[in-house]
Amino acid sequence: MQTRRFTQLDSVWPAGLGRRLGAMLYDGFLVTAIWIAVTVTHMVFFRYVLGQQPEEIGTTPSDVWSLRLMLVFFVTLFFVFSWSRGGMTLGMQAWRLRVQSADGRSLNLKQCLIRCAVAWLSLLAFGLGYLWVLFDKQRRSWPDIASNTQTVVLPKK
Repeated sequence: MQTRRFTQLDSVWPAGLGRRLGAMLYDGFLVTAIWIAVTVTHMVFFRYVLGQQPEEIGTTPSDVWSLRLMLVFFVTLFFVFSWSRGGMTLGMQAWRLRVQSADGRSLNLKQCLIRCAVAWLSLLAFGLGYLWVLFDKQRRSWPDIASNTQTVVLPKK
């Protein structure tokens, strides 16, 4: 995956908690839509390809774990694609946020995967990983710190 250097590096500033939460709310709607599509596809596969009866779907550990893995995989794919391509998801775009490497480049695959993993941990820790922005002098969240990235606000056009 080829990284690219972003422009406007001198006119951006570290994102605060409010904007990040706004973007997360927007992206939460997209994640929900992805999860609904994956779940419906999973159910259709088990019903019509594997021939399970409707009341049997989701009753075995393999049914449950395959769905969970698919949900995590497709959401991770969404974020990796968005961050590596343009540095922003649709929610981040609405709030004029961009995630970039410390030197102002788009993220590589490793940074995206680290960011995703630490984002889940941050949420599991009751959001502490994102509240960290309030205490860090550079306004970095745990995903920012772990992946050596920064989330910045873009200037108005």
